[in-house]
Parts: sequence; C-alpha cells; structure tokens
Amino acid sequence: MGRLVPAVTRALDILELFLDGDGTLSAPDIVRKLQLPRTTVHELVTTLAARAYIVQVPGQPGRYRLGVRPYQLGSRYAEQLDLAAEGQQVARSVAETCDETVHVAILEGTDVIYIAKVDSTHAVRMVSAAGRRLPAHCTSVGKMLLATLGEQELAARIPDDAELAAMTPNSITDPAVLREALAQIRQRGIAVESRESNPDVSCVAAPVRDRTGQVVAALSISVPMIRWSDERRAELEQLAVKGAAELSERLGHRSAV
Repeated sequence: MGRLVPAVTRALDILELFLDGDGTLSAPDIVRKLQLPRTTVHELVTTLAARAYIVQVPGQPGRYRLGVRPYQLGSRYAEQLDLAAEGQQVARSVAETCDETVHVAILEGTDVIYIAKVDSTHAVRMVSAAGRRLPAHCTSVGKMLLATLGEQELAARIPDDAELAAMTPNSITDPAVLREALAQIRQRGIAVESRESNPDVSCVAAPVRDRTGQVVAALSISVPMIRWSDERRAELEQLAVKGAAELSERLGHRSAV
C-alpha cells in the first residue's frame, strides 16, 4: 500500500469539516480546527474553490460552503448503490462475528421480503432464503419496520379490525397488542421476536437508514432457542445495531454526532 499524500489528506480534512455545524467556514475557522499554517489553508481553500468543491457564501465575504462538485460525486455514488448487494456484504460481516444467521429485509405492504441472507455455520440454524416473504408482524425485522411508520400509514396497512395471521402460538394476532409492541420498539430503537415466526428461533433487528435518514430496511440476527439467553440477546442487539449502522453508512446516512 502506497503512502498517504499530505496535501490531499489536508484537503479532504477541510472538506469534512463542512459536515458539522451550519455548513459554513472561514479560513481562520479551518486554521483553528485543523491546526494548520495559515498559508497552507489559504492555498488549499483557493484550490478547492477553483475546482468548485467549495464556494463563497453570498453576502458573507470570507466564508465558504460546499460547492456543486461534492454533490455531483455524492449523486453518482448514490446511483451506484445496491441495497441488496450492500446488505449482503454487511450481513456476511455480521455473521462472521456472531456465527448466526443474518438477514436484511424490506417492508412491502404488511409483509417483509428478505433481500440478503448469510447462514450460520452451526449444524442447528434457521433455515430461510433471500426472496422469502413473511407477515411483518411475526418477525423482528417486520416489527422494526412497522414501528417506523407514521400512525396514519400504520393504520392504513393494519386497521384496528385487521385479522393478523399467526405463524406460531407466540405470534401477535391483536392489532392493539401489536401497536403496544411497536411503541416499545420505537422507544428502544431495536426489535426482538421470541418464537413468533418459528417456534424454535428468536431474533433481534435494528433499522437501516438511507442518506435522507429514512428507514429503508432492517437487519436481523436469528438464533435457535438452544443458543438463546438474556446475555446472548443483549450481545446480539448491540451487534445488530452496529451492523445496521454500517449498512446505513454505506447507503450514505450520517448519524448525528
């Protein structure tokens, strides 16, 4: 691997400063934040402005904001994104860490569709497949995704008098009970399913966001009951959150600092 070029590193450091605060900076701000010589900052700012990476803020002499070039690059990056492909890569990484089955799913109507999946290497494991469709209310990914809907949209998809199918004796079949569960999920930011879609499996799931902050998918970890415990659940919740955050970052989401 070749060495890093200091001038390029400093230029990128300057661009990344614009991600914080109100998105505007002056040269003295950059000097103070990066502890660089004023001459160096002046040369880098002049170069970035000449290439349309930054532009002067109208009516505020000496202050800059991001220019059109970063937007063009970001748009091209977004065009190349593939949720399923990115999800498969992250799912593989998470599965290698915990050696359990990992899914990424999206919401369609009142169902979830699994778009990525990596199996556990254990002899006893959950059997499923990418492309499979399940009732959202019976799965951790589905409940996580339903919990992100607004009240009106949720009511449109699952009215108060809806008949919710049961996949196991533990499945939620009462819309009122489901709404209570979804409220708890919103508070915690993570969903747990205890043998609701499979009598021998429990799952945890965390939300995946795109660059606009909208939840577009959920990542889950599924565990046979023989390996399930409160301690194991807590570990997997943290790992699911971490994996979902990594996938969100790949999709362009930037979490609040």
